[in-house]
Amino acid sequence: MGILLTEGAAAGSDAATAAGGSFLMIGYIVVLVVVFYFIMIRPQKKEQKRMAAMLSELSVGDAVLTNSGFYGTIIDITDDTVIIEFGNNKNCRIPMQKSAIAQVEKPDAE
Repeated sequence: MGILLTEGAAAGSDAATAAGGSFLMIGYIVVLVVVFYFIMIRPQKKEQKRMAAMLSELSVGDAVLTNSGFYGTIIDITDDTVIIEFGNNKNCRIPMQKSAIAQVEKPDAE
């Protein structure tokens, strides 16, 4: 009978070790998901909010930089598009989507 008790106790401790190992694995997965959220998802959402706020505050006369690298001035704004004037000769006016604007510089109030 003494042999059966020690075998039963060893089997019980193996089950406890397996359960503890599975909790540890779940803990690692939870930590990995949290780290992934703070490194990848949260900054992307923050950047999207910043871009949406920037595009909603566009006004006529703002100097802008487009995603293609051109500097221009906004001369007209509609719902989804803006008309941007490029260069000093005032002859180059191109309609663009608002999402093509990368940076906005407000004119200085003098």
